[in-house]
Amino acid sequence: MTRQRIPADLAAAVKMVVFDVDGVLTDGGLYIGETGEGVAIELKRFEITDGLGVKLLQKAGLLVYIVSGRPSRASHLRAQELGAEYYEAPHGFKLEVVERLRGRHGVEWSEVACICDDLADLPILQRCGLPVAVANAAPEVVKIAKWQTQRSGGRGAAREFVEEFLEARGVWTDLVDAYCAERGGVAREA
Repeated sequence: MTRQRIPADLAAAVKMVVFDVDGVLTDGGLYIGETGEGVAIELKRFEITDGLGVKLLQKAGLLVYIVSGRPSRASHLRAQELGAEYYEAPHGFKLEVVERLRGRHGVEWSEVACICDDLADLPILQRCGLPVAVANAAPEVVKIAKWQTQRSGGRGAAREFVEEFLEARGVWTDLVDAYCAERGGVAREA
């Protein structure tokens, strides 16, 4: 079976990429507890390869945002580590956040890609030019997605999207070569 590709015209139009957190950059699970002193703690597992994908999107000159429907210090720390702007949507209304970001940059909905997994993301996915679903997304999300990952959220789905997206834009190989060269490697032979 041939793998479906992201259409080059859709990828070329994108100026802004929005990532959901829980269920996309994480597997959606939460570890919640408290210290011996009674201080609440929350831990999440982030896939390390997804982080490099976010950095490569930034290197490609795209606006990259991480938007969550719930407050989380762990999500804030991960976004900070990646150098990506992070927003927590008031009461889970992510559409308001993305509307503000679009307005700030003068980006049309057709120029937005969004990778998501659940019902709270539908208002954004219904409007954006490149709606993407992770492999384990809700059926309603999959139904309107123009592309779906084979990997599940928190298990490399974001990186899979980034690779396919940048391939569709024709810049993946150049970005990988530049990444390697920055670390003392050499460019691949054509």
